[in-house]
Amino acid sequence: QLQLVESGGGLVHPGGSLRLSCVASGFTLDRYAIGWFRQAPGKEREAVSWISADGVNSAYAPSVKGRFTILKDNAKNTVYLQLNSLKPEDTAIYYCAARLAFSLHLTYEYESHYPDWGQGTQVTVSS
Repeated sequence: QLQLVESGGGLVHPGGSLRLSCVASGFTLDRYAIGWFRQAPGKEREAVSWISADGVNSAYAPSVKGRFTILKDNAKNTVYLQLNSLKPEDTAIYYCAARLAFSLHLTYEYESHYPDWGQGTQVTVSS
């Protein structure tokens, strides 16, 4: 059974850093594109970053570009999201999602592209 498990969330001060992990089980990530999404209280879920199956191509939402970095380690069946220079507005539940890629180089930006989701990990940025 395909499963995604996020970890690495927590409470951090503004300007701090966290590294989120998304570990896949029941399948291998080498043919799956991955997206990271987040949902803040009272807001809709939004895309944060997304990466191709081969890990070569990636993109970021404008609000996190230059602060967050996505990395796909197919050997470890894990995708990471490094969060730096965190701001209070980054507070949210962060989810990873997977989809079987039509091409190993393609990235997928929208929620509707992803059929498989993890349960999320809470990130709270507060002083």
